[in-house]
Amino acid sequence: MTLQVQHQPRRFSVEEYARMGEAGIFAPGERVELIEGEILAVSPQNRKHARRIARLTSLFVRLFGDSHEIRVQLPLTLSKFSEPEPDFAIVPLQESDDAERHPAGAALVMEIADSSLSFDRNEKASVYAKASIQDYWVLNLVNKRLEIRRGPRELAGSVYGWDYANLSLLAGEQTVSPLAFPDVQISVTDLLGDA
Repeated sequence: MTLQVQHQPRRFSVEEYARMGEAGIFAPGERVELIEGEILAVSPQNRKHARRIARLTSLFVRLFGDSHEIRVQLPLTLSKFSEPEPDFAIVPLQESDDAERHPAGAALVMEIADSSLSFDRNEKASVYAKASIQDYWVLNLVNKRLEIRRGPRELAGSVYGWDYANLSLLAGEQTVSPLAFPDVQISVTDLLGDA
């Protein structure tokens, strides 16, 4: 009789991931994030992506900076096994500087997607939905539109068992209001710039 061994990947916790960073396991400047226990390399930014981050940082600080922290490519500790670093997370200012962990949620999360489009639509959407992020936007630089995902729900067949119930696609001069800021109107043209 032959014994069959099943191999499963080793999942890392947020605590283990933090200790690895503190121990210098990752190279200086190496960009990684923890997604459902897997440590994944983050693609280097191209010029268009970097320019969008710089321009949108100014816009978001102006629109939301009085009441919210604008976190740019900084971690969110969403679960025991997930600590992504979204391009933007708009987090209420109530988070203390003395907190032992990164924020566990956000009023709005946005990824700027070109080469990462499939990953942002699938894996990232599933992780954010699982963490009950209510308003998740993908600024799609490939198709020049904004993809708005709302209504997180469990969904069999999605990457991590969660996805969003609603998807809206906006382009051009169409406008959107973040759920947390219903009085703020942002045009897709302003988000995309010259992308």
